[in-house]
Amino acid sequence: MKALILLTTLLLATARADVHLFILSGQSNMAGLRPELSFTPTVEKEFGKENVIVVKSAQGGQPIRRWFKEWKPADGPKPENNGDLYEKLVAGVRKATGERKVDTVTFVWMQGEADARQGHGGVYGKSLDGLVGQLSKDLKREDINLVIGRLSDFDMKNKVYKDWTKVREVQVEVAGASPRGAWVDTDDLNDKPGKDGSLKNDLHYTKDGYVTLGKRFADAAIGLIKK
Repeated sequence: MKALILLTTLLLATARADVHLFILSGQSNMAGLRPELSFTPTVEKEFGKENVIVVKSAQGGQPIRRWFKEWKPADGPKPENNGDLYEKLVAGVRKATGERKVDTVTFVWMQGEADARQGHGGVYGKSLDGLVGQLSKDLKREDINLVIGRLSDFDMKNKVYKDWTKVREVQVEVAGASPRGAWVDTDDLNDKPGKDGSLKNDLHYTKDGYVTLGKRFADAAIGLIKK
């Protein structure tokens, strides 16, 4: 009996808690996010600091083809230099994880402005699905969670970014089509005072907006992990 109790105690003492990997990527509104202010503290509070790995790799002004290797426009050939930022991202993930066994992977994506401006909304959904599939293959996981930051209400009339509302719609569709998908609202994060004193829906978010965004991303990620 004493031996059984001792064995049980040893097993409980050596039991390993789940390790959760969070990959944050995208263009300028992800680049402006500082995970240490709200995202990381939120997931660490939920899962424990020692059980969380957060990797961020973002660059402003970049279309999704800088991540998705097989991207091609609706018309015309596939560019030859797709995926260079993706390679940088994966290298960062491998360096951060090392030999640790990861139990869950959540991909947090805040991008789409460049594709909306360039008029590639028609292929954005396929590209985003392809990017997630590409990551799943490289990490050898079929259970990656996806959290998408939906484009804000910056150009709802598509005056400058002609596919703005199209990309917004596609982002919601991609998140909704997967049981491991979720999206977060950013429409209230870009309200800045204009020169006339009125509120302006800016392309980029406010300082507080980025803090709120990090918290929303974290809450959505936690929800998918616990689902």
